[in-house]
Amino acid sequence: MAESDSGEKTEEPTAKKLSDARKKGQIARSKDLGTMFVLVGAAMALLILGDSLVAEMAKMMKRMFSLNRMEVMDVHALFQVVSDSVSSIMVPFLWIHIVVVVAAFVGNTMLGGMSFSWEAMAPKASKLSPLAGFKRMFGVQAYVELIKSILKFFVVFVSAYLLLSSLFDQIINLSTENIPHNFSHAVSLLLWMFLALALSIGIIVAIDAPYQVWNHNRQLKMSKQEIKDEMKNSDGSPETKGRIRRAQYEASQRRMMEEVQNSDVVITNPTHYSVALKYDAEAGGAPVLVAKGIDEMALHIRTIAKEHGIEIIASPALARSIYYTAEPDEEIPEQLFAAVAQILAFIFQLNAHKKGKGSRPKPVAKNLPIPDDFRY
Repeated sequence: MAESDSGEKTEEPTAKKLSDARKKGQIARSKDLGTMFVLVGAAMALLILGDSLVAEMAKMMKRMFSLNRMEVMDVHALFQVVSDSVSSIMVPFLWIHIVVVVAAFVGNTMLGGMSFSWEAMAPKASKLSPLAGFKRMFGVQAYVELIKSILKFFVVFVSAYLLLSSLFDQIINLSTENIPHNFSHAVSLLLWMFLALALSIGIIVAIDAPYQVWNHNRQLKMSKQEIKDEMKNSDGSPETKGRIRRAQYEASQRRMMEEVQNSDVVITNPTHYSVALKYDAEAGGAPVLVAKGIDEMALHIRTIAKEHGIEIIASPALARSIYYTAEPDEEIPEQLFAAVAQILAFIFQLNAHKKGKGSRPKPVAKNLPIPDDFRY
């Protein structure tokens, strides 16, 4: 049962899965969204720039039908006339082209963004397989596309029927209008009908775009085992992570041991716990814990302290308190200031005595002022 559960793809795709799919060109795309933008863009461009395009074409036709004898007989002159006429209609024509291209770009990148993948363009043997072709023809996606095509037909059919019904009187009255006003009126009606039909595809887009996002997400869903394998591959196996943690711990311990030689005093349990403290009298502030350890580490701290002539003071309660309440490179808790101050005062007086500047200090009191909450 556990194996079957781990094999079911019920989990949402991870960020890495989505990123890998994007690199392969697998992103949510709605063809109908791109089609609608292209058609709407073309309709809007013709509505806005159509008059200037027609005006330039009319000028070109008038010029072509008013050639003189010299222009007809001279190839170079005729070519110049044709060139001037064609160039005059290129400006509105190019603007219409630009609007359509921009609309196509926006419509095709609005869902899923812009993506370019060489892997998606690479030839695949599976695309040439007749069996795979039959599966695509009779698969779920094929039925979805069939339903969409039928729905598009009915949407466009109903939209066209409603448009023709509402504009029927205007269409009939075109025959009673004067030329060329009826021609411009007819073109205007056709363009507005074209725009309305293009916008009607938005009904399909409103259904298709969310479906494509859902279907893309469904195809990329992962099983729990796949997520575990991905985490293992990205973060490393537990054994590797354990070795990394051990190496990091050993490195931190080495750095901590190197700081023992710079400490002022080592307070011990005296066998199980050892803590090394440093106090900078010039800078002020609180004493800082530079190293701590138990058992073998505690013995190592004491050994380094002896090698560098650092005083070792036995105070079991204070050693345990500092060990459990402070971390290396951190100041000791304020509640332990009084107890540590007595230890440091003894150390400074002892160092002065060794230099012949004072009498030998009294030993540190066994019962140091340690709050009950800090006794371990």
